[in-house]
Amino acid sequence: MAAMSTVAVASAEQPPLAFHSNVGSRHIPYGPLPRQKLDIYVPKNGAVKATILYFYGGGWVSGARWYYRLFGRAMAARGFAVVVPDYHLYPAATFPAFVEDAALAFKWMHDHAAELGGNSSRLFVMGHSAGAHISTLLALDPSYLGAHGLKTSSIKGVVGLAGPYTLDPLKWTGVKDIFATSRDAPHVARPIKLVKSDAPPMLLLHGERDRIVGQHASVNLANALSAAGSQAEAKVYPNIGHFEIFAAYLWGWRWRASVLKDTESFIEARLASR
Repeated sequence: MAAMSTVAVASAEQPPLAFHSNVGSRHIPYGPLPRQKLDIYVPKNGAVKATILYFYGGGWVSGARWYYRLFGRAMAARGFAVVVPDYHLYPAATFPAFVEDAALAFKWMHDHAAELGGNSSRLFVMGHSAGAHISTLLALDPSYLGAHGLKTSSIKGVVGLAGPYTLDPLKWTGVKDIFATSRDAPHVARPIKLVKSDAPPMLLLHGERDRIVGQHASVNLANALSAAGSQAEAKVYPNIGHFEIFAAYLWGWRWRASVLKDTESFIEARLASR
């Protein structure tokens, strides 16, 4: 397949959704292309605190939504509706296709929030590694959501796990080709260069032992956002690496780091704020 840098918008409106316990629904189209599908997890009792759009990691080259069933069910059991979309990966696509997918998935979540048991004023974005990079670009660059008539203020908050926010992709050999389309505007793919005063609040979580993405990425972005006047916090956990920080959301791993508790506290604080 030839490389692509743009993604088609959604076609006709989908029929009403139906959910069963916290398993939710699978293979729901959020756009017309084969890769534009998502899985949904909802609380058993239907009471939704907030709706979370979760983007998995994989270095922009790998990943699949069905790997995240345990995470979706775990968060649904705690009162959250969770939407896990697939997005286009390299080499079938290059930047900014995967961020455009993210915007389209957010638009879908925004439009279907009530059907998920929540509402469009309680929407959060979350991601791990490459997914955290995508999440922060979605929140910091207004052009992505603006293409769908939405503002970045539609995002109530962002939770980023081990994201490469300070990465200059054109200087990193392993990802140069993925971001080749940003050569004329090298900073458009760098969250640290898109900091603004009115960014959605962010909680940036990182493991002290992360050898893939250094903890400085979360610390520096949080500091830059705070200095600009936005609300942001970085939290670094000892004895946790790049993958363990996500695993700590799951049963049997939660003793490793308080990521679940901290995520819940962040969301609850955001919901309590005006």
